[in-house]
Amino acid sequence: MTFEELGLSPSILQAIAELGYQQPTPIQAQAIPVVLMGRDVLGCAQTGTGKTAGFTLPMIEILSSGRAKARMPRSLILEPTRELAAQVADSFEKYGKNANLSYALLIGGESFVDQEKKLDRGVDVLIATPGRLIDLFERGKILMNDVKILVIDEADRMLDMGFIPDVEKIVGLLPKLRQTLFFSATMAPEIRRLADAFLMNPKEISVSPPATAATTVVQGMVVVEPEQKREALRQLIRRENVTNALIFCNRKRDVEILFKSLTKHGFDAVRLHGDMSQPARTETLDKFKRGDVRLMVCSDVAARGLDIKGLSHVFNFDVPMHAEDYVHRIGRTGRAGREGHAFSLAAPIDGKYVAAIEKLLGTTIPRITIDGLETAALSAGRDHRKGGRHDRGRQQQEKRQRKATEVIDAVVPHPEREIGRHAMLEASVALPLPEKEPHINRHQRRSGGRDHQETEQQPPRPQRRDGRVHHNDDGGLPGVAFGDHTPAFLLRRGRSSEAR
Repeated sequence: MTFEELGLSPSILQAIAELGYQQPTPIQAQAIPVVLMGRDVLGCAQTGTGKTAGFTLPMIEILSSGRAKARMPRSLILEPTRELAAQVADSFEKYGKNANLSYALLIGGESFVDQEKKLDRGVDVLIATPGRLIDLFERGKILMNDVKILVIDEADRMLDMGFIPDVEKIVGLLPKLRQTLFFSATMAPEIRRLADAFLMNPKEISVSPPATAATTVVQGMVVVEPEQKREALRQLIRRENVTNALIFCNRKRDVEILFKSLTKHGFDAVRLHGDMSQPARTETLDKFKRGDVRLMVCSDVAARGLDIKGLSHVFNFDVPMHAEDYVHRIGRTGRAGREGHAFSLAAPIDGKYVAAIEKLLGTTIPRITIDGLETAALSAGRDHRKGGRHDRGRQQQEKRQRKATEVIDAVVPHPEREIGRHAMLEASVALPLPEKEPHINRHQRRSGGRDHQETEQQPPRPQRRDGRVHHNDDGGLPGVAFGDHTPAFLLRRGRSSEAR
């Protein structure tokens, strides 16, 4: 199949031809005609399969007719990270260069003023991260009344990062009549229920088994003691023909430590993580893409969607705590039919994480050895880092997922919960109603429940020092701010009264 058979306009086909693309990928071939028909799409495909072009190309075709109004975008694309949002904006710029469409990129770390100016001029395509979009909406700088197409990209990553409450809030601001495109690399039960809440009679498209590694990636694993991992990484980089490589760490602090270690040993490297400012992150990524440096030490912020052409190697300095993250990490290499290499450095305590990854892949990752370093054995028991930094990170991740699941539960009623609620209602009908207690008025409460006329004679109300009766509605002691004790200075007569 060719792009000409998908129903795209000549201007879009010309832009595609100038980029050197001749045949669509499976996800593009199946998604583009459905999107052009105006139907909702639920797409599941692993990273690197061309999902971005699968929705950007038909969106350009649909939005080519019409005009945007000030502060009212015509379409909205939600991305979990700034880098993914910037990459989608770059795709619109390349594919839509022959179309008269405007777009705005709303991400954190950038100037509010510049983004507001773009919105005031009117944009056809709004690409945003959830946090910055909500900020601008609450400032009154953007209206959602005219959004015709909504794209939720990398939905499983949204779930992992705890963005589902923000996404649910944003969807609630959009018109009910819209076209929704929902893409995810994995289809967990929570993602499925979220899609059921946002989509209407969607066309499901799945081009590959969820969370599978590309066959073009050659994998390997080194098992050494934790203190030997840096030496093992340096030897792997030296002996491999590394053109450029991503080196993943689980924590941002470890990114900084490993970056300093590599530069100390003479390697040209940069680092990328979420605590860096947006200008610094953009500059670092551009420097790496241009080939000014070979190595980029990064956190999982670079594991999703970043298309770095010709990436030869991926190194997992830390074994990811979630098996799906391993697939996304190594998916940065071996793209577009090229061969890639992915090596992981595991410590003995990473046994259960390695077992989860191999179970997901359905195969064993080949073990390799490093000259001069003793190979260790993976621990098959429970993780010995319980209570440590890895366990805390896993607990925080699970806490964010539980919170997101609670939000999804509020949006989508669970069938079992509904059955249980109906059963409780039916059981409550058979229960006898409790006897109604007699009403006790205010006077009866004062007298302990007896009728006011039959109460004993009430004690006389207390009097003040001047002889006047102190009116207290409660019938008790007079209310004194100092309790039941009157300070002596209040009883002392002032000089003015003595003079009189």
